[in-house]
Amino acid sequence: MIRRWLPHPLLTLTLILTWLFLVNDISVAHLLLGTLFGVLIPLFTAPFWPERPRLLRPLVLVRFLVVVLGDIVIANLQVARLVLGPTERLRPAFIELPLDLTDPFAITILASTVSLTPGTVSADVSPDRRFLLIHSLDTEDPEALIARIKARYEAPLKEMIG
Repeated sequence: MIRRWLPHPLLTLTLILTWLFLVNDISVAHLLLGTLFGVLIPLFTAPFWPERPRLLRPLVLVRFLVVVLGDIVIANLQVARLVLGPTERLRPAFIELPLDLTDPFAITILASTVSLTPGTVSADVSPDRRFLLIHSLDTEDPEALIARIKARYEAPLKEMIG
């Protein structure tokens, strides 16, 4: 019954908090308006959402998030050093990452994770979903980058979602 009215409770909470931060006011009126948005937007968009995968190993998710956040911090420092230094040292490249993941949601999470990490951007997924095209700002060894992404991001996602 509750899933019928709140198909995505976490999204509802996120929308309410986002609304309150945007208006910078925690009055009853804005709390009600944020709640209205938080309930109606997920309710009306629920038919367009893909089927949610089951999280098989929640502890792997925690470890995955810690790794991603750590990589984001380290990559920010590396990109700052590269951008502030001589640009002729940059070695940009497009790399095709062969995918072991088959679930569209997991592939989306992987592509988003790659894009969140400074210095790399997911550019495209092949129509057959077997390759992810990645642009890297500085690539000394494309094979090492592929191995790193597969080990640090794709393997945990496969373990979590299947």
